[in-house]
Amino acid sequence: MRLSNRSRIPIYNFVLTLINVLIVIGLAGFVLEKTRLAMFGNESVLFVLLPVVLLILFLVRGRQIFEYDSDGEAVNFKNRNIIPFLSKEIRDEFPKYKILSYEVVNAIFFKKLFVKIKSRKEHHQAIILKYDISYLTDKEIKDLKFSLKKIIKANKEANREGKTQG
Repeated sequence: MRLSNRSRIPIYNFVLTLINVLIVIGLAGFVLEKTRLAMFGNESVLFVLLPVVLLILFLVRGRQIFEYDSDGEAVNFKNRNIIPFLSKEIRDEFPKYKILSYEVVNAIFFKKLFVKIKSRKEHHQAIILKYDISYLTDKEIKDLKFSLKKIIKANKEANREGKTQG
């Protein structure tokens, strides 16, 4: 199964540009208010504060672009930001049989996917990989969960068959 929200990059770029324009307009309004107008008083701080809060919320939600591919024997995860220098791209590829479990954390402002895989070095250790999925739709998250459940179920069945035969 393939899942990607790459097609929404123009929307995210538009929202980020709009927020930045609001910050510039807010700064200009704040400066005008303090130097010439004097209509709003102390409330003029909101001209700058509200757009900055919007920018912080946009960035706190995490990386905007999430790609998942489970076709074939390997699973690919990519998670990146639309602003390349802001955070490093996460790119993981590993065999399906290494997936042990997953968890989707749904907080108020963000959603994260935690995938637990078998460690390459320590057979009794597990590695937890973290991905930002805040910008996925509910249907995309549901499809992602379904695909991961299917992989985990296949892994458990393969482990049972391997233990009973050996």
